[in-house]
Amino acid sequence: MPEDYAADHPLFGGAISSTFPLRFQDVSNIRQVPDHQEVFVDPARDESLIFELLDLKLDVADTGSATWFLQDLATEQEAEGTMLIEQSGVIEADGLCFRNIPAVITSAVGQMAISKGRQGREAQNIVRVYLANLRLKEVGTDVLITAYEPVVINPLSETASTVGAGLAVPAIQSGCMPMSEVFKLALSSFKVNDWSLFGAA
Repeated sequence: MPEDYAADHPLFGGAISSTFPLRFQDVSNIRQVPDHQEVFVDPARDESLIFELLDLKLDVADTGSATWFLQDLATEQEAEGTMLIEQSGVIEADGLCFRNIPAVITSAVGQMAISKGRQGREAQNIVRVYLANLRLKEVGTDVLITAYEPVVINPLSETASTVGAGLAVPAIQSGCMPMSEVFKLALSSFKVNDWSLFGAA
């Protein structure tokens, strides 16, 4: 089966599922991942896809919530030169309902310079970040779907040894689904199969 074949992946023990290409490997097979996260990477392209469950941020408005989380992420990763490329309005997700209340979704795309792991600022890569915030208010949860796509790989970054330094090769040239499409697919196919994951009766 081709690596870029998209399949349904069970997340959080199957309580949630989402569809994305098989080239993304489950990081928990390699290292420990926090319980509230599911992390998948394509090591050949240094692209990653992260699903995260957080307590609902009551003080963050729905409008622009994805942008807020994107900024929060940039701060957390000590990113530099963060730039917002686009953001969506608030969309109601009719297919993602709890007690007939649909989730609300916003998304944002940004670009930032971030270092891998414990590498310093001199090894920063320029990365495009796609982030969606699915607000499951009835169960007090903010779901984040974040996709990272390297744009420029720093020669000092540890990524350079596997992916190569300089401008990242566009996915389409490698016969891969572009990260923007991977992100859209993962978001549009996101499904809660068991609401008891959130402690909902």
